[in-house]
Amino acid sequence: MQHQDNFLALVEEYRPHVKEVDVTYVNNKLHNQDKNWLLIDVREDYEWQHGHLPQAIHLARGIIERDIEKTVSDKNTEIVLYCG
Repeated sequence: MQHQDNFLALVEEYRPHVKEVDVTYVNNKLHNQDKNWLLIDVREDYEWQHGHLPQAIHLARGIIERDIEKTVSDKNTEIVLYCG
């Protein structure tokens, strides 16, 4: 898939703001019922259907670029993505 130049520039601009988190971090968020974040499962549809984390929403890798703005309207929302 060939991305538009504007999209690629945006990715490069925000790449330094992306950090990797571990299972403990996500588990704490879930147990503390933190409402200021979104947990997004980017796996394929068949993987999602076989099970997913509580509170997760599904935006597969093939559609996340298209649908993320409709799903996350507040650009300050913390987003945690996970895959297989």
